[in-house]
Amino acid sequence: MLEIRKQLEETVPFIKSKTTIEPKIAIILGTGMGKIAEIIEADAVIPYGEIPHFPVSSAPSHEGNLIFGHLEGAPVMMMQGRVHFYEGYSMKEITYPVRLMKALGVDTLIGCNAVGALNPLFRKGDIMMITDLINLMGDNPLRGENDDELGVRFPDMTRAFTPELRDVVEKVALDNGIRLMQGVFVGLMGPNLETPAEYRFLRQIGADAVGMSTVPEVIVAVHGDMRVLCFSMMTDMCLPDALEPVSIEDVVAAANEAGAKLADLICKAIPSVMATIR
Repeated sequence: MLEIRKQLEETVPFIKSKTTIEPKIAIILGTGMGKIAEIIEADAVIPYGEIPHFPVSSAPSHEGNLIFGHLEGAPVMMMQGRVHFYEGYSMKEITYPVRLMKALGVDTLIGCNAVGALNPLFRKGDIMMITDLINLMGDNPLRGENDDELGVRFPDMTRAFTPELRDVVEKVALDNGIRLMQGVFVGLMGPNLETPAEYRFLRQIGADAVGMSTVPEVIVAVHGDMRVLCFSMMTDMCLPDALEPVSIEDVVAAANEAGAKLADLICKAIPSVMATIR
């Protein structure tokens, strides 16, 4: 991980040459979350390909811009699209953006993703606030030599999703009549969608939703002593005894619809989240 610090010594000055924003909140936009990118009062929009050591997204509907500006008055940086493990990057590469967030002074990471619903009480289009995670991606971004300047060797994950922030969002959702589910997210490598037997297994081990991202980002954020808040949008129902074929076009369409609701929730919650910044 010593190499990561050397890379940050190049990336951080580059970013600071492009914007004067000092972000306190970082938002990773998943599939269908373009609405927030339209709302932000942007100071700088930087394509991933121009940023030293920054991975470039190849996933559908992930535009690939790093945006700095203000959202509901809060100074934020926003990833307009993420990179995934299945795209061929290493775990350290796909989590480099989170390292950059920390180096730029970010306190709180808000992550969003599009997922399949495993919980039969959920329905397509629901928003789930993640309360816990299961890592079945087959790798870990902290594997290898630890850099104590970046974080401790064995970070504790019992409070990976900051309870204080979850309480804030739960109240905001209740006050605004927004349907908000809560549950456990399981991350798999992808890029294929799972088999009926796999869906049955994942439900049996306690997962409420399944996706191909987020887990590495959360691990690195916790390693860097950042606060974390994450949301999943249900784009399809993964009930093994009632499955229907799903295409990526179906997923993107469902995510676009649910994304508008999630964007509204996040915007309403930002002021309350900002008020808890350390």
